[in-house]
Amino acid sequence: MDSIEFKKTRAAFGKTQKQMAQILGTSIKAIHSYEQGWRKIPHHVERQLLFILAKLNRKGSSPATNCWDVNQCPDDIRIKCPAWEFYSGDMCWFINGTICSGKVHKNWKEKIETCRCCTVFHQFFNIEKQNCLDDED
Repeated sequence: MDSIEFKKTRAAFGKTQKQMAQILGTSIKAIHSYEQGWRKIPHHVERQLLFILAKLNRKGSSPATNCWDVNQCPDDIRIKCPAWEFYSGDMCWFINGTICSGKVHKNWKEKIETCRCCTVFHQFFNIEKQNCLDDED
């Protein structure tokens, strides 16, 4: 997540910088730094923002499609995947250790880059799919 995306997310919440600092349990100076691009947005902050945004976006809507259906995961992969184990095929992007594109990603940064190119992520957040290098669509 970059500073522009952070600002857009804060605007979507309709929160001031001070309110955002309280929600994220950080200082207002940290929020200023994130928005000015002086500091990278930590992965735990990005995850928390996405989770809260997800809860807002899904409020009152029908359940999203499960990732294992969209990606047509074979049973041997599916049963090893935490998204399947925790019945969270619509929030697979939030759970570390999921088996996306046939592999478990090393870290959050690598995982969320894959998720940002995934149909499940875009359906969940009701956003248009980005152009990704390995996209076949």
